[in-house]
Parts: sequence; C-alpha cells; structure tokens
Amino acid sequence: MALLIAYSVRNFWRRRVTMGFTVAGLGLVVFVFVAVLMLAHGLETALVSTGTSENAIVLRKGASTEMASGVYRDQTQILRALPEVASEQGGQGRAAAELVVLLNLRKRGAAAPANVMLRAVTPESLTLRPQVRLTAGRMLHPGTTEIITGAQIARRFQHAGLGDTLRLGKRDWTVVGVFEAGGSAFESEIWGDADQMMAAYGREAFSSVTLRLPMPADLERLRARMESDPRLSSLQVKRERDYYEDKSGMMAAFIRLVGLALTLVFCIGAALGAAITMYGAVANRTAEIGMLRTLGFSPRTILAVFLTESLALGTAGWVAGVASASLLQSVTISTTNWGTFSELAFGFVLSPRIAAQGLLFGLVMALAGGFLPAMRASRLKIVDALAERAA
Repeated sequence: MALLIAYSVRNFWRRRVTMGFTVAGLGLVVFVFVAVLMLAHGLETALVSTGTSENAIVLRKGASTEMASGVYRDQTQILRALPEVASEQGGQGRAAAELVVLLNLRKRGAAAPANVMLRAVTPESLTLRPQVRLTAGRMLHPGTTEIITGAQIARRFQHAGLGDTLRLGKRDWTVVGVFEAGGSAFESEIWGDADQMMAAYGREAFSSVTLRLPMPADLERLRARMESDPRLSSLQVKRERDYYEDKSGMMAAFIRLVGLALTLVFCIGAALGAAITMYGAVANRTAEIGMLRTLGFSPRTILAVFLTESLALGTAGWVAGVASASLLQSVTISTTNWGTFSELAFGFVLSPRIAAQGLLFGLVMALAGGFLPAMRASRLKIVDALAERAA
C-alpha cells in the first residue's frame, strides 16, 4: 500500500500543472455551488432570525403580511390582558402593537427609489426583541417626531443616517439613532413612535400585535382562547419565527433553483475536465500499470488507486472552492422581499452543513470524471501494457 501511495504522489508531482488546472476547475464549480447555498441560507437566516419562538404575532384573518392586516385598539387591550400572555411586574401583559407602512426612498448614489418598511413601535417593541441594539445615537423619545434607522437603511439610503431629516407622512422626522439586530430583517427597517406615525398617516388600526408567551407551548392555548372569544374571532395568531420563515421560503427556493441550474452547466465542464485529466494519466502510465500488475497488484487495486486519485482531486477542489466562497461572508446584497415588497439586505452565510454538501458535491464530480478512466486502467492486460513499454 505504501508503494501505491508513493506512486500516486509522484504522479501528482509530475503532472502538477495539469492537476492544478483540474483542481481549479473543480474548485470553481464548488465555489458556485456553495455560494448559491450560502446566499439562500443568508436570506433564510436574515428573516428567520427576525422572529423568536417565545413571541407570537397576531394578524387579521386572511392577511399574509402585516401590511395587509388590521388590529383595532380595543382588540389590542383584550389581547394584552389574556392569561396566555406573559405579564410584566406590574401585571400588564407584554405586548407591542405596531403599524407597518411602505415608504419610497432613494438609495445613495442611485436615481431609482426602492420600497422601505416603516415600523411604528412602542416601548414594548424593544423589550420583546432583545437582538435590537443601538450602535449610534440614542433611542427615540415616545410622543416625538424622532426615528431610528436600521444599519442597512442608514448605510444604503439618502437622508437616513444619524442626524439626517426624512420627510414622512407630510412631517419632518429626525434620525436620532442607528441600530443593528443580529443581521435580521429589522436592520432593513425604519422605526418611529406608534402614536405619532398613526396620526401622520391617518391610521386608526395597528397592523399587528406581538405578544410574549410564558412558554412556547402556550401558543395553542392562546389560539384556542382567541377562536372562542367573539371579540377576537376576526384575528389569527402565529409563532413569530414561523411567520418570518414563511416569508423566506419562496424566495430562497427561487435562488437555489436558478443557482443550481447555473451550477449544473459548470458541473458538466468540470467533470469533463477531470475525465480528460485522468484519461491522460492512464495513457501516460500504461507501462507503469503493467509493472504494477506484474508485481501482483489486482485490477481491483488498480481501480481503487485511480479512484482515490480522483477523490483527492475532488477534495482539493472542495478546499479551494469553500475557501474562496467563505470570503463572500463579508459581502452584503439587497433585493426586494417578495413577501413584503420592501428592501431587504442580507449576506452570504456559510454553515457546516453547506460545507459538507460542498464536499459531497466535489467528490461526486470527481468520481463522475474519474470512474471511466479508472475502469480502463484496471482492465489493461499485462501483456499489452508491457508491450507498449517495450515499444
């Protein structure tokens, strides 16, 4: 076995230029494959991390988004008082009634505007979302025309940075703070005082109510109580994490579909490249294969040697591809969230699962390209191989 390992290593060194191009081709395909998965995973992470299992969100029945929903003030007070809602020390239920409005703002350095989500919040909104933290400025004061902007909004849109003034709802609003939210979709929102925003936009109903559950398992009891109460029968309740996860499903699937179709094209080229490399290796080593057979190595062993070399190429391509794709984690892109039709910024996210899928993909490509050359090497007859050497 040591002889075979040394033999393969020597061959790699002798054909290092050809092998290097093959590894580069395999690495490129692995890079595209992993980058597509990272992009879809980044979108899912940005949206799913927006919600938590401890929170529930209440919407009007039939509404799939907050913008299409409406919850009246009296319903909000009833929800706050339900026993299935966690209470603060004073006995008041932990609930945040919020209004969501779409804005049209211009990006920095671009003439075309984009939709941005405005969320009218209350002090409870922050306590229910511990991932939100100010990175610049201060928190807005209730009852004032002050707003805070998500980090992605402050970075990408005009007049949305700290100290700037935005014209919203025929009023001027001052940006007094910038916040981050662990890479979630909240970073692509603008937050302002609920009462002031409702007055500015002439709204009488909230878009949604977010509730904190004493235990995640209390959701079903809360749902049953709401369905049995005529005052709340027009409302529906979902786990907050599930609500945001639903918003990512279709778009993430589309990214994977388009990306994997592109990967398939590259995959065919990479597999052909691996096959050409391995066929060349067999052709140049015919005499050596005959000597190995003469020394007593079986066709199965020869097959295993060439397949192992193919797998080594696939592993090297995987290392190169994943290492290159990992650099994309510093890149942030933006697109329109199909669920809300608003701007959403997110990044590439590499996970151990994606890295493992990239390894499997690279090995399968290498095997696809190396199997037939390996079979040819294992089927060479000793007499033919030695005759070629003599010639």
